Amino acid sequence: MTPTSPMRSVDDHLADILLTVRALAPLEVDLEQALGTTLAEEVTSPVPLPPFDNSAMDGYAVRAEDVRQAPVTLPVLGDIAAGDDGRLTVGPGTVTRIMTGAPMPEGADAVVPVEWTDGGTAQVTIGRSAPPGHAIRRAGEDVRAGEVVLPAGTLIGPAQLGILAGVGRRRVLVRPRPRVVVISTGAELAEPGTPLAPGQIWESNSYTLVAAVREAGGDGYRAGVVADDARLFLHQLDAQLLRADAVITSGGVSMGAYEPVKEALGPLGTVRFDRVAMQPGMPQGFGVVGEDQIPIFALPGNPVSSFVSFMLFVRPALRKMRGLPAGPAPTVRAVTASPLRSPQGRRSYLRAVLAADGTVTPVRGQGSHQLAALAAANALIVLPEDVTELPEGATVEAIPL
Repeated sequence: MTPTSPMRSVDDHLADILLTVRALAPLEVDLEQALGTTLAEEVTSPVPLPPFDNSAMDGYAVRAEDVRQAPVTLPVLGDIAAGDDGRLTVGPGTVTRIMTGAPMPEGADAVVPVEWTDGGTAQVTIGRSAPPGHAIRRAGEDVRAGEVVLPAGTLIGPAQLGILAGVGRRRVLVRPRPRVVVISTGAELAEPGTPLAPGQIWESNSYTLVAAVREAGGDGYRAGVVADDARLFLHQLDAQLLRADAVITSGGVSMGAYEPVKEALGPLGTVRFDRVAMQPGMPQGFGVVGEDQIPIFALPGNPVSSFVSFMLFVRPALRKMRGLPAGPAPTVRAVTASPLRSPQGRRSYLRAVLAADGTVTPVRGQGSHQLAALAAANALIVLPEDVTELPEGATVEAIPL
């Protein structure tokens, strides 16, 4: 990357990233570790669900014809609780008490809710009739034996974990959550909670990026701050590759004299540094490192630039690594509440507040260093490369954050 080299488009840079990254190899995990992973196999049910006819509520298992002329008083043969073997038989003119989830007894074809009765235990007075099938969950009503309950490629959330357990699975084949190491560079950076020396600022990028990784379905790890020293950076990078499916760096990729990331990775020949036609976030690096060809995202050091770059480039890559559909950040249409300006030839991403009524208002402070303004935003207004001005009331595309 040189000052006179042509700028690449956002779309071209993202396309190269998505061509390079690969879905993580499947592995088998216990259900407790499956949340947030992507299913890598088709899951079928070995049995019907429910596996047997059972009661949908607490009440009395009856023959519908015996309660057709309700109110009626009938003898109670016994109780059937959830987990019983259901060996009781209901003959003409008799009932059994039954609990929710308990198997239906032979001979019964309806359940009368306890609320429709006097709650008797030796005999019961039933005040309302119940048609055949009332309050009964039929075997196979939810899932038939052999039916697919989750296709491969399903993102596993709480409900998906529930059905996996419900069909008897203890382990499942998944694409795991990507492990992403974040390395910040800069001699001016101090750890939060420590005193600031002259010329220092507290380091925030790694906290922002690790949180963004976790929110995007990965497992993020901070690797600490590296000063502006290419040798120290390479040492830290080598130490982290053993636990990383991807690496994110922030800082050290611009045109200045102290750019350790570019200085360290440039000679490898596997990482490309470019100027991307966007604002903020023009300097970008991407490639692979190490024997296992681990993807590395070399993001700019300004806090807003690194976060916007993550949303545009890293987040889609993590989706692909997780085995999910990946592409440009999804947008919604909104109406701008104020005039907008953008430099010619660059795609601008203006920090903004997207309201419920569909209007979007830029926040005060659009500088790439203004982290407080970013924290106040919930969307990015996207202005194309050929748009330099838009009036209030214009329709724009916005990326919800």
